Amino acid sequence: MYKNQEPLFAFHSLFNTAQDYQIDISVLDKISNKQLSKWVPFPEKEFTSFIAKCNNLSTPGPNKSCLKSIINIADVCFELGHWPSHFKVFMSIIILKHNKESYDFSKSFRLIVFLNTIGKLIKKVIGNRFQFHSILNNFIHPSQLGSLKQRLMSDANVALTYFIHSG
Repeated sequence: MYKNQEPLFAFHSLFNTAQDYQIDISVLDKISNKQLSKWVPFPEKEFTSFIAKCNNLSTPGPNKSCLKSIINIADVCFELGHWPSHFKVFMSIIILKHNKESYDFSKSFRLIVFLNTIGKLIKKVIGNRFQFHSILNNFIHPSQLGSLKQRLMSDANVALTYFIHSG
């Protein structure tokens, strides 16, 4: 082993410690059955709103015909219940953070992951739709505020104030 590879092995041993962790799926038995809802094909606007948020200086946005193809791919993925393997392929780069006393901890590294751009776009749109339906159907507890759209820090402050005053 080369001396400069030691930090990478330390990162690997810390990063993959949960791979043999057993998951208790019995918690799923407590979820009440909800009525199934029909998946609606993606409208063009759902994709263009995410594309508009991208940095125009880094990559060009797709043209109209390309966008229709991306939407067709997304719709077919749901119809078939299949996520293409080339959307799962990624390249990751591990970068050492400078001026660390020790490289024995995962926080001493920066991990950069490169994924298929079309797959990332489709996942963002799907994630947004799932979040909307999860909140609409009360799958997410109302006090869950982290990483949700339309939930602000002021909402957390109001909830905390309420809990403090209610004892």
